[in-house]
Amino acid sequence: MLRTTEPHPQLIKLLQSRIALDVLIPALFLLLWATGFSVVKIGLEYAEPLTFLALRYTSVILILLPIQIIYRLPTPHTIRQWVDLLTIGFLIQFIYFGGTYLALKAGLSAGALAIIVSLQPILVGIFSPIWLGENVTPKQWLGLVLGFLGAAIVIVSKSAIEATSWIGIALSVASLVGMTLGVLYEKKTNSSEHPISATLAQTGVGLLFVAPLALLLEHGDIDWKPGMLFSLTYLVVCNSVVAIILLLHLVRHRPATKVSSLFFVVPACAAIAANILLGETMPVYAWAGIGLTMIGVWISKT
Repeated sequence: MLRTTEPHPQLIKLLQSRIALDVLIPALFLLLWATGFSVVKIGLEYAEPLTFLALRYTSVILILLPIQIIYRLPTPHTIRQWVDLLTIGFLIQFIYFGGTYLALKAGLSAGALAIIVSLQPILVGIFSPIWLGENVTPKQWLGLVLGFLGAAIVIVSKSAIEATSWIGIALSVASLVGMTLGVLYEKKTNSSEHPISATLAQTGVGLLFVAPLALLLEHGDIDWKPGMLFSLTYLVVCNSVVAIILLLHLVRHRPATKVSSLFFVVPACAAIAANILLGETMPVYAWAGIGLTMIGVWISKT
């Protein structure tokens, strides 16, 4: 019988070092998370949104569950810990991801969705002092505002913001609130669960709520072509496993406002990824927005 082994002390020290928390882990998280928007777009050519999301969650569980069982990774010991863990999963895996996919299904453009979701750091900045007791300095507020303006320039310059239905807007706002509350709740509870155990449990919550909606609202047809397999593999391994684990690690070791400020860079990084993967052009003014966003994130981190 295999027993859980502790990671090498030097590896733990590296992961918790300043350079890892401030540079390496955030950069990798942004690369994986931002690229995911383009990869999702590829996958949606072969499956309906909620069906695709349910398939993604199922694949994640099939990968992580054997690891959880074989290595007997630690799980919550109290009902309260389970409630906290599953609540975070509901907020991020169902409300955030489910909301974004349903918003796109309702007709909201990807650009409009990105700009609405990028408001998340502003909400975290507003509620952090109340819920977490973290001080948000004027300098951090300036960084947050600059980051938002930069993200807006990128999206607007790509002419991606279009008139849409109130249903799509409402769903995107629900998605925004879900991610905001998820980050705040994770930080508030100071969860220390094993990343794989946490990801497995939270993904299970997402599947529990997404699957019935997929059966109710969609036909469930999937076109198993290479593009579909590539998209699913990337989203499962890079986004649902690696990126989520990195996000949990950052939330547990950095102030919530600094973690949330990373999401300002996502629209800009997503635009670059779309140019590379999908051939979508990026106007000249978008580069100015990217620069402004980077400056805003840098200011909010100092």
